[in-house]
Amino acid sequence: MRLSHFIFALAACLLSAGMAFAAEGPHPPPLLPTQFGGWQLSGQARTSPDAGVADPTNAPVLKEYGFSDFESATYTSEDGRKLTLKAARFADASGAYGAFTFYKLPQMLLEKIGDQAGSLNERVLFYRGNVLVDAVFDRLTAMSAAELRELASNLPLPAGNTRNLPGLPAYLPKQSYVKNSAKYVVGPAALEKIGAPIPTNLIGFDRGAELVLGNYNTSAGEAVLTLISYPTPQIAADHLRQIQANQQPGSANSIFAKRTGPIVAVATGALSSSEAKSLLASVNYDADVTWNENTSFDKKNNIGNLVWNALVLCGILMVFALVAGLAFGGLRVLVQRIFPERVLHREERVEFISLHLADKPQNPPSAT
Repeated sequence: MRLSHFIFALAACLLSAGMAFAAEGPHPPPLLPTQFGGWQLSGQARTSPDAGVADPTNAPVLKEYGFSDFESATYTSEDGRKLTLKAARFADASGAYGAFTFYKLPQMLLEKIGDQAGSLNERVLFYRGNVLVDAVFDRLTAMSAAELRELASNLPLPAGNTRNLPGLPAYLPKQSYVKNSAKYVVGPAALEKIGAPIPTNLIGFDRGAELVLGNYNTSAGEAVLTLISYPTPQIAADHLRQIQANQQPGSANSIFAKRTGPIVAVATGALSSSEAKSLLASVNYDADVTWNENTSFDKKNNIGNLVWNALVLCGILMVFALVAGLAFGGLRVLVQRIFPERVLHREERVEFISLHLADKPQNPPSAT
């Protein structure tokens, strides 16, 4: 009786442990390594799944970008230098890119670290995959960039399509663009923080909108070009009408808008009508068409592949027949040598019935 109670209790414990593991799910890999490029982890890294710990002021913004978890750590080098790292992981690379554009400052210098990077004095901001890293040195050296490149190569990468970056920023025109002014936004919290010229109620984030905006130099100052992408051209046309209803031509805050495919382009700020038309004309949606009809050129339906497989099968059968024949004949020869006149031959001769036709006379005598 006691044994049955023990087995029942053990099974209950295993079941509860399995349910707890299934509820927690697999733990993500750690963000920061213990050492890299001559830097050694000092103390213990701090981890948290709370966006408020990563940035108490902009926690709603991080959540919009798909914040997953956060890790911070302090590193020391052999020469006594100190490095502070803060790493935030997002659901995909688009979230890391959006957070990078949100925190990037206009005066930052471009760096070749990770996927994109910017530096300002002792601070370096970069992202790789779905991880955003904010690094602060107490003292820079000629090898600081190379050390961070090694760190970037050690960061865990997301799997599958989560590595893909958004395609909308590629539609921003290059001419007259103000460096480091692009911002990628997927929610109202970030839109409010960056001070976008278009109200949130005209964007339609609840309908799957995402936007990117950038500043452009004009003859009268700076203008802002905002590109808003929607799931379908119909939704884009609906929001274009709402934006056009708020146009104020001739005022200091004029709004010029057009639609190209599922993208609505809006130019605002200090620019003339001709400059607005020129800026909007440089935005043209290029649809990527995928032909999904079966062309019968896959391995299953290709007739050439069928003929080739048939020839291969014939060759395999011929080789098998040759090997089988050689094996059978060789086996007979081997058995004959080992057991002569015992297995493959009969020990006694088989007598045949003979009629002896050659012994009979050819012309029998006739009767008299």
